[in-house]
Amino acid sequence: MDGTLLETMRTTLRGPVVGPEDPEYGRARTVYNGMIDKRPAAVVECHDTADVMAAVRFVHDNGLEMAVRGGGHSGPGLALSDGAVTIDLSPMRGVRVDPATRTAQADGGATLGDFDHATHAFGLATPAGIMSTTGIGGLTLGGGHGYLTRRYGLTVDNLVSADVVLADGTFVAANPGEHSDLFWALRGGGGNFGVVTSFDFDLHPVDTVGVAITLWPLELFHDVIRWYRDFLPQAPDDLSGFFAALTVPPGPPFPEEIHGRKMCGVVWSSTADPDELGETLAVVGEPGPPAFHFTTPMPYPALQTMFDALMPTGLQWYWRGDFFDRITDDAADVHASFAEKLPTDLSTMHLYPVDGAAGRVGPDETAWAYRDARWSGVIAGIDPDPANAAALREWAVDYWEALHPYSMGGGYVNFLGTGESQDRVRATYRGHYDRLAEAKRTYDPHNLFHANQNIEPAPPH
Repeated sequence: MDGTLLETMRTTLRGPVVGPEDPEYGRARTVYNGMIDKRPAAVVECHDTADVMAAVRFVHDNGLEMAVRGGGHSGPGLALSDGAVTIDLSPMRGVRVDPATRTAQADGGATLGDFDHATHAFGLATPAGIMSTTGIGGLTLGGGHGYLTRRYGLTVDNLVSADVVLADGTFVAANPGEHSDLFWALRGGGGNFGVVTSFDFDLHPVDTVGVAITLWPLELFHDVIRWYRDFLPQAPDDLSGFFAALTVPPGPPFPEEIHGRKMCGVVWSSTADPDELGETLAVVGEPGPPAFHFTTPMPYPALQTMFDALMPTGLQWYWRGDFFDRITDDAADVHASFAEKLPTDLSTMHLYPVDGAAGRVGPDETAWAYRDARWSGVIAGIDPDPANAAALREWAVDYWEALHPYSMGGGYVNFLGTGESQDRVRATYRGHYDRLAEAKRTYDPHNLFHANQNIEPAPPH
């Protein structure tokens, strides 16, 4: 994009347009994953929906390339494309709560921290992620799971309406009564259909939650994961717990004698009476004595921020994911083998439960195609040092390739990595892909929104 076109764009927008020659360019093109180093032609920092409409229309009318940034947490760095215009929603972070209807409206650039801060004042929350720095937009459009999923479903199960700027710069509301085909596609279909400038969510009573962390030595890995796979699915929806392979961080609440040790563990949370969690988890010794077990009541936003300091912006990330309906003994062997090979102290594997309330939603009600899954797994190579980027990727890919035969075939779209194939995207959407492609043809027939895990428009009839 030449300088004249850049200046023309600046005259049409309220928010700043940051180009490669501007002193703010380095900041503007920074995303959460430090492994991403892309040089967009411009970053349009939108202040309101009118800015988004004008920016999309400008890109469309001038035949430019485009990417969209919400919170900027995308692991593959899809918020940026070399030579493209990034529509940056991060200045749009407002959240409005209606306690009477138990609903909240969040702007497209809001983070989970913004959302939780606003809703917690009223003792309310909706299921969304495990880190407050995550953008609510990208998380929601991919489906969204978190600590509250077994009790209250996926994030998209709680989405009631969305405001969307389409590929030609026009604006529509999408909900069950208006553009219902678009609304269906937005609930799990990723950023393929437009720029969502605001989301309306149902909220649920959540205030103080019970939180626990249990860690076991790696020599108990097989016994622990087999116990976990049997215990959690039959537990009440109030209880959630994600399984992890990890290196124990050097700090509280962990005692010094286990700092730096590779372990397996579960991060538990409960929406039942927090004082009862200790009794509920009295069984954690069944697979073998834990090296560490800690329980405490905690305000829900504090739970959401628990890992923020451990995982700041700028680390090197490479991840891959899959869905699982079971954890076989052979899969447990794979997990145990790669847990011993964690390449850096921050690298990890998580199995997030997506059963309970999420599993009772009809398979065709949303674009999320894995209502029969029990776990959404992610393998993440993480480290601050760019020199370790290749090692992170190699470990994550090798782990994923060894584990994939035991998966359901597709993965959570927000956990797909860089350079995933079109077959992989199809597997993620299963039989919903063709319906999504039809919606794509209706709302984005020329595939302007392709800086994503892309769904190609269906060919004309």
